Amino acid sequence: MKGSENMAEKRKDSKGRILKDGESIMPDGRYRYQYVDAYGKRKAIYSWKLVPTDKIPDGKRSDLSLREKIKQVQKDVSDGIRIDNQKTVNDIFDLWISLKRNLKDNTKQNYIYMYQQFVAPDFGKKKISKLVKSDVRRFYNTLVDERGLKINTLDSIHTVLHPVLELAVEDGYLRNNPSDNVMRELKQSHNYDMEKKKALTVEEQNLFLDYLRDNEIYGHWYPVFAVMLGTGLRVGEVTGLRWSDVDLKEGTISINHTLVYYQHRDGKGCYFSVNTPKTKAGIRTVPILDGVKHAFVEEKKWRMANGVLCNAKIDGFTDFIFVNRFGNVQHQGTLNKALRRIIRDCNEEQLASGKENPVLLPRFSCHTLRHTFATRLVESGVNIKAVQEILGHSDISTTMDIYVDAKEDFKREEIKKAENIMKIS
Repeated sequence: MKGSENMAEKRKDSKGRILKDGESIMPDGRYRYQYVDAYGKRKAIYSWKLVPTDKIPDGKRSDLSLREKIKQVQKDVSDGIRIDNQKTVNDIFDLWISLKRNLKDNTKQNYIYMYQQFVAPDFGKKKISKLVKSDVRRFYNTLVDERGLKINTLDSIHTVLHPVLELAVEDGYLRNNPSDNVMRELKQSHNYDMEKKKALTVEEQNLFLDYLRDNEIYGHWYPVFAVMLGTGLRVGEVTGLRWSDVDLKEGTISINHTLVYYQHRDGKGCYFSVNTPKTKAGIRTVPILDGVKHAFVEEKKWRMANGVLCNAKIDGFTDFIFVNRFGNVQHQGTLNKALRRIIRDCNEEQLASGKENPVLLPRFSCHTLRHTFATRLVESGVNIKAVQEILGHSDISTTMDIYVDAKEDFKREEIKKAENIMKIS
């Protein structure tokens, strides 16, 4: 009995509180709890406080009490969470990218580039076990507010970071993914959800094509942009088109590859490659409208008149339709820069015309032409499944988003036509 009493005395702290199994007091006054984790390894946690109400010694950092930490540890052990691991976000990324299989090289290199450029230097060094949702929120807000990143760039970063953190959850480093719903919250707080993709109106579309068709400076751009607008092809699909892919007699375009420009892993920098479409839906046959056929004919005429030959040979592919004056394939950045100049000069001409309320072109990109084509199909009553197949969408929900938005805009425009007839005041 006497030995048991002495043992009980040793199990109390200076305030006479009985210490539980695994709890003890260190020589420096800290409380310690020893336990065995889910992987059979002995671990220990420390705190200057036994319970939350305890005061801490002067000059010591305040943190959770030992009993609070014990509750967290016991839950983590029960759930199989890896406790006190030293792995960083960068470590989990390295594991994630090494496990990616059947991933196109340009996609993989883009993932690596986005991560190394924006995540790895700072956020990537954080301990994975210490990561919480507020850390991800703060990181995303810093990228937008301080570094001035566009929402599309942040979406690309999130596309990489979210599955990396999801792997950390699957492997037991985290209980929940701290990046869940963070992008949605950020878009709402910055009103990004209000900025949906806009198609050109019929008036803007006609102005754009008419200006190109009649302009001596920009006329050579007419065929490539007319084909984009009249087929809804992605930029890489258009720039990668060969004459053998187009059957003017049958009126069809065979889409079976895409032209991509990215930084390769061979250390030779950025250059073009030819890839197959990302999904089976991307391999398709697109009907040729009369205006599109005319655009192809015009491109042939321009090249013959100017003696422009295709000098590009990429992964065994050659005879590309749309090339620059040096015979090299077109770059998406070059096309978008050309659009900005065309929009500027077209609008200046419209404003100088003296017309009352002239139609002006909004700022738009190559992708807007694809979106405009899809919108015109919906407005014309084309079956939604046909729209999906023509655009090469693997997921019908992507097509439905365009369908719903286009229908809403179309209804608003149509109801305006009744305004003069209704004469409600």
